[in-house]
Amino acid sequence: MGRKVAVEDAELMDRLGRVFRDVGYEGASLTLLAEASGLKKASLYHRFPGGKEQMAREVLETAGAWLDKHILSPLKGGGAPKDRIDDMVRQLDAFYSGGKQACLLNMLSSARIHDGPFTDLIRQTFDAWIEALTAVLTDAGVNRTIARKRAERGVMMLQGSLVFSRGVGTTRPFRSFLKSLPGDLLGTA
Repeated sequence: MGRKVAVEDAELMDRLGRVFRDVGYEGASLTLLAEASGLKKASLYHRFPGGKEQMAREVLETAGAWLDKHILSPLKGGGAPKDRIDDMVRQLDAFYSGGKQACLLNMLSSARIHDGPFTDLIRQTFDAWIEALTAVLTDAGVNRTIARKRAERGVMMLQGSLVFSRGVGTTRPFRSFLKSLPGDLLGTA
């Protein structure tokens, strides 16, 4: 008979992800990660022999799987482009708790922008998202070059609205951004 799992993997990733979202990679001490996970430090090292970097990488991969399932796949699916974008907006609103949660991609970005441990994974995530948005906009009849620029701007503004909301202590910038995003992307604003 196997040992009882103290914390299920999905719950563990969620708990660790909250720490990285709240304090970033450098601020995420093993003590904070252990407290949040409900596991002892030794149990964390047993589960993650690669230490904090492995924890952060697995949290990023889990977030990437969520993004693929709830954002990228629906954007690539069928239906009217506006409906797909509206669905993305609803999913982002839920994922970021109405702007209360910081973006994990931002919080795990290295101050040394070109050589951080997660640079490639973060870049791939942004590239996939921008490409999926570009495809939806071209489906809507937008010229591909313009669609790409709008998609890049939309992802940049999302990140900026989350940072700004956190900095000013209100979710209003994030909520305002989400409200204007479909029109900005489709050129109907």
